[in-house]
Amino acid sequence: MKLNEGFLDSMKEAFAHFRESDPVAATEVIQRALRGAPASAAPISQETEEAKDVESRAAQVAEILQKFGRAHPHKSKSEVEDRGHFSTRTYSSAAGQRNYKLYVPSAYRNEPLPLIVMLHGCTQDADDFAAGTQMNSLAEQHGCIIVYPIQPQGANPSKCWNWFKPADQTRESGEPSLIAGITREVMASHNVDSNRVYIAGLSAGGAMAAIMAQSYPDLYAAAGVHSGLPVACAHDLPSALAAMRGGKSRAQSHAVKAPKCPLIVFHGDADTTVHPANGKDLVRGFSPNGSVAGQASAGPAGARKQTVLHLKSSDGVPAELWTIHGAPHAWSGGSPRGSYTDPSGPNASAEMVRFFLAHPRGH
Repeated sequence: MKLNEGFLDSMKEAFAHFRESDPVAATEVIQRALRGAPASAAPISQETEEAKDVESRAAQVAEILQKFGRAHPHKSKSEVEDRGHFSTRTYSSAAGQRNYKLYVPSAYRNEPLPLIVMLHGCTQDADDFAAGTQMNSLAEQHGCIIVYPIQPQGANPSKCWNWFKPADQTRESGEPSLIAGITREVMASHNVDSNRVYIAGLSAGGAMAAIMAQSYPDLYAAAGVHSGLPVACAHDLPSALAAMRGGKSRAQSHAVKAPKCPLIVFHGDADTTVHPANGKDLVRGFSPNGSVAGQASAGPAGARKQTVLHLKSSDGVPAELWTIHGAPHAWSGGSPRGSYTDPSGPNASAEMVRFFLAHPRGH
């Protein structure tokens, strides 16, 4: 059989059905593909010899695809298909324009809900980041609204948030003003609990989340930074690369600002893209004389171990630093459906949601 584009698309569709534990639908797709019918065609009749032959070949292909699908045969709660409404919107202001995706859980009935802003990493987009972090499924479980601002390639060739540019490091300037504007727009269009608005990000998105938390303590109640960098550790691309390599950062030569909101940080100690020292620098504003407790622990067999530090600033602001042992530059516990994920690590998404919901503003 000629493996044309339509046939390959059908195989992808069939494989997706297997991953969703729907072998009947997958087999029907394979049957149509082997018969040369379009994907939308009705299931074939089994009254002719040709049909029987197609059914036999479909069963063989199905068996092969099932073997590939067995790498992830069971879906966890975090991989349940999203049941809410996931839409694309656009925000515009004097600082520019950004698209964003908004996830509203299926149980939303205009009651006040928490809002979590998720900032993707370089080369990613909202759909990729949502798939990898599985934050939408957690939104279903906990009753949260999730918003994913999108950094276009026109703003950065690699779609990175420009955390290293001075114009994008301060309140009501550049990208921080756009992200804050998106946050406020969602708060205006939906019933959001203003005391439970949070922000998190990965890599460049994590660095920008740290900037947002420092610049907008009146807007965000807590922040999560995964594989990111501290505020003001760079002022241009060369200094950004130096900070990522773990060299002496700008932040280390300036007075560290007191933390303004609770912070949870994740970093892999085998990260070769953003040096793990940056994770420690992110919590330098939390006094070592505060309440400090470390614990090394591991999850199920084969899972990565982690060390968790519970910290407090001199003003009583809490923080957690999660060091994931052996982890690369990737979202810990993320789904392989998204890029830059490390499924064998502890679930950073679940831990962030747990941390966020435990720290509303004013508590």
